[in-house]
Amino acid sequence: MPDTDQPLSGRRILVVEDEFLIAMEVKRWLLAAGANVAGPVSSVNQALDLIEDDGLDAAVLDVSLARQQQVYPVADKLGALGVPYLFATANVWVSDAPEYRDRPRLPKPFVEAELVRALSSLVR
Repeated sequence: MPDTDQPLSGRRILVVEDEFLIAMEVKRWLLAAGANVAGPVSSVNQALDLIEDDGLDAAVLDVSLARQQQVYPVADKLGALGVPYLFATANVWVSDAPEYRDRPRLPKPFVEAELVRALSSLVR
C-alpha cells in the first residue's frame, strides 16, 4: 500500500528552475513527498547532463530560464526517453508545438499540494 504522506516515495524527479527561491521550495516540497530530487538546475546544459545519468521518473520544467534559454531541448530529450514531465511556469504562453500542447502545466504561483498532486498523476 502506498504511503499517502509520501506519495512520491522513491521517485527521482528532475527540477529545472532558474529562480533560486522557487527551486529550493520545490525541492523541499518534493523531498517531503518522499522524492529523490535531481537538481534543481537552472540551465538547459545542466539539465541535459542530469538526464544522461538516467533513472528519472518525472520532471518539473520552468519554460523560460536565465540568459533567455528555453527549456524545450530538455523537454525533447525527456520525451524521447519516455520520461513524463510538466511545465511549471509563469509564462502564459507555452509553445503550441504538438509535442508540448498536451503536456500538463502548473501555472505559477502554485502551492505544494498542486505540485505533488500533478507529479503523482504523472508517475502513476
